[in-house]
Amino acid sequence: MRRACVTGGAGFIGSHLVDALLSRGIEVTVLDDLSSGRVENLSTHEGGLDLIEGSVTEPAMCAAAVRGCDLVFHLASRVSVVESLEKPSLYQSVCAGGTRRMLEAAEAAGVRRLIHAGSCSVYGDAPPPIGEDASTAPMSPYAAAKLEAEEHCRAFAREGRLETVCPRFFNVYGPRQRADSPYAGVIAIFAAMAARGEAPVIFGTGEQTRDFIHVSDIVDGLLLASVASGVGEGRPINLGSGQATSVLELATLLGCDPPSHAEGRRGEILHSLADASLARRVLNFESSVELEQGLKDPRLLRPNNA
Repeated sequence: MRRACVTGGAGFIGSHLVDALLSRGIEVTVLDDLSSGRVENLSTHEGGLDLIEGSVTEPAMCAAAVRGCDLVFHLASRVSVVESLEKPSLYQSVCAGGTRRMLEAAEAAGVRRLIHAGSCSVYGDAPPPIGEDASTAPMSPYAAAKLEAEEHCRAFAREGRLETVCPRFFNVYGPRQRADSPYAGVIAIFAAMAARGEAPVIFGTGEQTRDFIHVSDIVDGLLLASVASGVGEGRPINLGSGQATSVLELATLLGCDPPSHAEGRRGEILHSLADASLARRVLNFESSVELEQGLKDPRLLRPNNA
């Protein structure tokens, strides 16, 4: 691999992936509209990196981003269940339509493989632990658009147009995850509130559980998915820790003051836990960062988690 394209590469997960690729001597083109990503996330890099400010909804931008690339990591997305309920057409355009445009651009440019960042939300309220053979039952426009994006990937692979892989992320956390948004991840929000000495607000009982996985483990999984054989037919592969943590337990681990409670959010999944045995078998993937260890990172406690 000489050059890789990372869509959403100025964002939380994408910028960590860019770090890993550049450290391996691989040149990178980033396509990001900077709606949630930050140029500062890429500011430590001087060479080997090209940043194109644009959207995956624009065919010309997609074509420019994949030019000369061997591989595409497609991470650009809108990521909020709540926002998707308010703006379903935006999620359809970016998550589903943007993926199809990236597939078309990658095929035209002769890219070998596209790795699409999928989401565990496609499973809906499937009983945990959730394997890839569980029925999909999207409960929000976000989840529905992410599932449609996967279906585009599988169609391209089935037609012999492009190799694709669809790792499904569970709840990712780590440095650079933004807390300055009502749609931010729960760890980023709770960590920022703990740093300010504020009590968090928990939507619902707090007994809902999540499978939290550190961003460094996700990056390892993406890199493994880029080279693994036998997975290029658009195969969904769970990337999770295999450990369930309740929201109440999370607040305690972060040292938050006793929380208050608000009404549960519409479209929210109650329990989510990965069966990651397929990732172990086909990618040789194993998450390595325990949640308590990951939460001790002092970078999590910055008010905006920059």
